[in-house]
Amino acid sequence: MRAVIQRVSQSSVTIGGIIKGKTGPGLLVLLGIEETDTSEDIEWLTGKIVRLRVFADDQGVMNRSVQESGGDILVVSQFTLHASTKKGNRPSYIRAAKPEIAIPLYQEFLHKLALDLGKPIQTGEFGAMMQVSLVNDGPVTIIIDTKNRE
Repeated sequence: MRAVIQRVSQSSVTIGGIIKGKTGPGLLVLLGIEETDTSEDIEWLTGKIVRLRVFADDQGVMNRSVQESGGDILVVSQFTLHASTKKGNRPSYIRAAKPEIAIPLYQEFLHKLALDLGKPIQTGEFGAMMQVSLVNDGPVTIIIDTKNRE
């Protein structure tokens, strides 16, 4: 699994002109799932996301997690995070999981992330054309790949 995590002051995802999910201060997580991902990847990544210390403490140091700060999380599925651009100019998405694999893992990820955070998660819609809006706070953007844990 690959996640692009952005600290935001606000974020939203719109589908067909209707806002599907939105947050105030918190995290926007763009999530890419590949064929080899498992529940172990979900367990590790959701824990990492909710405990990631990217929010300011009382001294202004990034020392608090989204969980500690009471922030929200918006998750948007994004298969293009597994694009390969090694050959030619047209990206290949061969590593991105097919829907029959990705959808159950995506649902499991959302469920586990909500449990870890202790409140509901805002989402887009798997496979839909979405417009994502955000105000990146900082800016703070972190990329995490479960295949690169060491």
